[in-house]
This record gives sequence, structure tokens and C-alpha cells, in this order.
Amino acid sequence: MKIRIGFGLGTHTSANEAGSFGDLVDALEDLRFDSLWLSERLTGDAPDPLTALAFAAGRTRRLKLGTSVLVLPGRNPVVLAKEMASLDRLSGGRFLPAVGLGAPTPVEHQAFGVERSERAAWFDEALGLMRRLWTEDRVSHQGDRFRIEDVALRPKPVQRPIDVWLGGQAPSELRRVGRLGDGWLPSFCTVDDVAEGWALVTETAAAHDRTIDPEHLGALVTYTHRSIPDRVVDLLAARRPGLDPAAVIPTGLDALRARLVELTGVGASKFVVVPLEDPGDWGAELASVMDALGDLQN
Repeated sequence: MKIRIGFGLGTHTSANEAGSFGDLVDALEDLRFDSLWLSERLTGDAPDPLTALAFAAGRTRRLKLGTSVLVLPGRNPVVLAKEMASLDRLSGGRFLPAVGLGAPTPVEHQAFGVERSERAAWFDEALGLMRRLWTEDRVSHQGDRFRIEDVALRPKPVQRPIDVWLGGQAPSELRRVGRLGDGWLPSFCTVDDVAEGWALVTETAAAHDRTIDPEHLGALVTYTHRSIPDRVVDLLAARRPGLDPAAVIPTGLDALRARLVELTGVGASKFVVVPLEDPGDWGAELASVMDALGDLQN
């Protein structure tokens, strides 16, 4: 099992200018982190993931580039497929997309222009169409939302095909991973959540005559060096009433390491660690994280 450690930025990061973001990217490359993952929130401080990852691709040679997650409902799948294929090609096949339905907040739904009740159907149709555009010479599609005739998307991505990972923990989301995903990247999850969720994912995949690579089980693990901010406590209370935030957010790098080791015990091997707060010095923070976790990679 190949264990890989990536680093992510949350939706509230202030690393959204050339200087701070560039320093972060350079340090990740120099310290040999596996990957950089950027979250999407139209109404948050984080930079646009695809734009920022293109910036990162131009500064690096080996760092992989992930979205955690990019929202599909509200986007034209032909345009998005072109953007993703271009990023994958220009980065030499280093693009790692994880996609989802978007944050469950009215302001985000309004910003993307898709009603909550329409998001799942939009997602399913868009993802299937994008995969065809990446792999087929010419594509015709007559769906409920998108209609194209004899479209040839070029250039094709380096990865043939691009593996698309999905997030989510609700039973409907887990079944969608099994039906459509190439991997699963949940967040704010306990070890039991990951074990039970993966069982449903693989069961659903088998029911649809699919298999998902057993090494395509990951986890996004948020950590902190001090108390958990009220905004995160409130977020978790709304999404998962009764859950102790400390059960899913390790405090300190020793606790973060212990959590990753526990997750490897249930089969997870691809990790994205995300700080709740931006550090004063990205280089020092990343060096400390790599000192604590680097030997887990193999």
C-alpha cells in the first residue's frame, strides 16, 4: 500500500496572493510533499482552485495538483473538461480532481445558480459527459441538461483517463462514489466513518459491475495547534449534531500522526492534511509537518 501525504488549504485561507501562495507551493515542492489540494468556495477567501493550481503547476515539476473538492453543478461540463484536460496536459499528468455537489449553504447554491434539488442530477450527467470527452474522439450527447453534437475535445489529457475522486459521507453520497467515482476522499470523519463508508462504497461499486482501486481510499484530515474555532464547531454541529469536534480534528502534530496511522489500519492510504489556521511562516509549518509525517510515506 503506497501511503502518500498531501497538504491542503481550507476555504478561509489567506494564502491567496502571489507571495504567500508562491512560498507555500515552493516549500511543498522542496519538502517533497506528494500533492497540493485546494478547496472551492465562491464566497470564501481561498483562491479559485483551477487558476491557483495552474499557477502552482508552472512553479513545480513533481508536486501533484488536487481539488478538494471542485463543484460540478453550475458549470458547463464541456468547458470544464477542456480546462481540466489542459491543466493535466500542461502539468505533465499531475492533476488529481476530486469533485462534489458543493457546500450545503443557500448562498453557495445561489452563487452557482443551481437549486439544491437539481444538484445531484446535474452532477451525474456532467461527470459522465466529461469522461467521454476526455476519452472519445467525438462525442454526441442528448441529456436533460446538456446537448452536444459531434464535439471533439482537444488536446486530450495525459492521463487516459483522468481518475476522478468524490467526497461526501451521507449514504446517498457514498452510493454515488460507488456508482461513479474512482476514489473516495471524505473530510471531518472518524476512523469508523471511513471503515463503514468504504464498505458501502465498494458494495455499491460491485452492484454496478465496477471495481475501485483499493488504494484509492483517502481522507482529508483537518488539524489545529490550539482550540478549535467557533466557526468550525458551529459548522460541525449543523452538519453532524452530537459529534465531538475533537473526534475528527486532531490537536497537534503528534495527534495528527496518530490519526493517520489509525486510518491506515482501515485501508486509507492517501491523505490530505489541512491546517485550521494559516501559520505565520508557511516554510516552518510545512517543515514541521513533514518531520512529523514524512516517514509514513513509502
